[in-house]
Amino acid sequence: MRNYRKYEVWKESDELAKFIYRNIAPAFPTEEKYGLTSQMKRAAYSIPFNIAEGCGKNTDKDFSHFLDTSLGSANELEYCLSFTNELGYLDSDNYELLSRKIGIIRAKLINLIKTIRDPKV
Repeated sequence: MRNYRKYEVWKESDELAKFIYRNIAPAFPTEEKYGLTSQMKRAAYSIPFNIAEGCGKNTDKDFSHFLDTSLGSANELEYCLSFTNELGYLDSDNYELLSRKIGIIRAKLINLIKTIRDPKV
């Protein structure tokens, strides 16, 4: 069984999810608590959750499936941030910072998926 804590992409996505929870979500309007805020938080924690869950699976195929789900969540979070930035709920500085972090996480996920599916790469 793999140890999810050894993966840099898990560490970075864990930090990102905590940043969203602590610094971004609380600043959103109250009326978005069960809408955009909730969706954004779920997308954020889904990234490290799925990496951790995939590490508990027995096969590379199962692990890569959960990494694919993490990648989908990273894309969803990226859109949530773009959407909330356009609505004026997220300032441009945080949007740029978070977009860069998501880009790094997405690239690391893609590289890990490629490595798991074809170890020769």
